[in-house]
Amino acid sequence: MDCKHNAGSSRPEEQTEYFGRIGMVARWRPVHLGHAPVLRALTRRAGQALIGIGSSNRYDVRNPFTLEETRDMIRLVLAGSENYALIQVPDLDDGPRWRAMIVDTFGPLDRFVTANPYVRSLLSEDYVIMRPVALVPHKEQIAIDGSMVRREMARGDGWRDLVPKVVADYITTRRLDERFRREFGLETLALDAIVA
Repeated sequence: MDCKHNAGSSRPEEQTEYFGRIGMVARWRPVHLGHAPVLRALTRRAGQALIGIGSSNRYDVRNPFTLEETRDMIRLVLAGSENYALIQVPDLDDGPRWRAMIVDTFGPLDRFVTANPYVRSLLSEDYVIMRPVALVPHKEQIAIDGSMVRREMARGDGWRDLVPKVVADYITTRRLDERFRREFGLETLALDAIVA
């Protein structure tokens, strides 16, 4: 394992581990203010960050942006960083097959980052698992998830405050927010009502 530790600090948010290779899979649809510090931490804390775009073969209410649009948003947030690779990770609807695909595609890693308990259970024998909050200093952590952004996008313009400005500009310039409302707005609001 290729990592260094800042032993001069006892507070977790001040400890810094550096890794040779780190990997993470998320849907990133859209990249929001909770994702941005995680993406930046992946590239700051590793020699090579392998960033998987999960559900890459899906275009639906939970995945309302294409693979290429999602890649563009991540690249905008990581402008200036070059030590990462974007990897498409399709849904297989088969946990053991998905696990084998991840291990084969990502190869050896110093850490695999996930907050998903199911993904953790699938990969815990293959990788040392790390939660995203362990990567990001406490002061940079923002409690936002994709469903919040998509719900606000379905309602109107409140979503802009939940994503980085470069992502908001990208989405509005291409009218992806209008497309989302047209294709998935009512379904998003209906699902939200059911959950509530």
